[in-house]
Amino acid sequence: MTTTDTEDPTLTIDELAARAGVTVRTVRFYGTKGLLPPPAIGPRRVGHYGGEHLARLALIEELQHQGMTLAAIERYLKQLPPDLSAHDLALHRAVVASWAPETVESVTREELGRRAGRPLTDDEVDRLTAMDIVVRDGDAYRLDAGLLRLGVELLDVPFSPETVLAARTALLAHSRAAARDLSRLLRDAVAERDARDVRSLSAHMHPLVVQALLTTFQRSLRAQLREWLDKDTGDGADADAGEDAGG
Repeated sequence: MTTTDTEDPTLTIDELAARAGVTVRTVRFYGTKGLLPPPAIGPRRVGHYGGEHLARLALIEELQHQGMTLAAIERYLKQLPPDLSAHDLALHRAVVASWAPETVESVTREELGRRAGRPLTDDEVDRLTAMDIVVRDGDAYRLDAGLLRLGVELLDVPFSPETVLAARTALLAHSRAAARDLSRLLRDAVAERDARDVRSLSAHMHPLVVQALLTTFQRSLRAQLREWLDKDTGDGADADAGEDAGG
């Protein structure tokens, strides 16, 4: 990625570091190591960063949580296509996060803000609690670290906590059904294998299956949204009329 390809290059290095929950020194260090692409250069030679830089920092953080060394992270990132968007990087992070078991941690309010990558108002903490992202535990908060960043991003989405909870319920129901069916298929496929081979194959297939599910869901959701928007603007009706005339 070149310095002009950064998506929404509106963040200064200080703002990027604050949003990502790291120090400016860390951002610069990752840049010198090639883990982050260079910023877009604006007026007065000021560097500006965007969504792709933020998503890459989140991916690096997730890889670190998995216990990968900096050298291993460097090798991992070099294997990725150089022009991945922030959305593509978020998908990679989701796959990496799927490797780890769910971990519930108890943190203070100050630590919660640091983990979120930005100061949280009382209203925002209440919204995270309403969305079941964090749970109050006396003076502390219990959270699943894998969900916190998603929850913070949802704070900027103009949906009510009730809508987010309903969406989460729907996703859980369908994902569990898909997992159940896929597990049955894989179990039948390896029924005759040695138990050690089955465990090894399962560990290898896990991230691949998650990536396949994410990609499939992404494309299905895009198609549904396009259909919804086309109907809302009348384009869908025009397209259908054209198809009928052509048939």
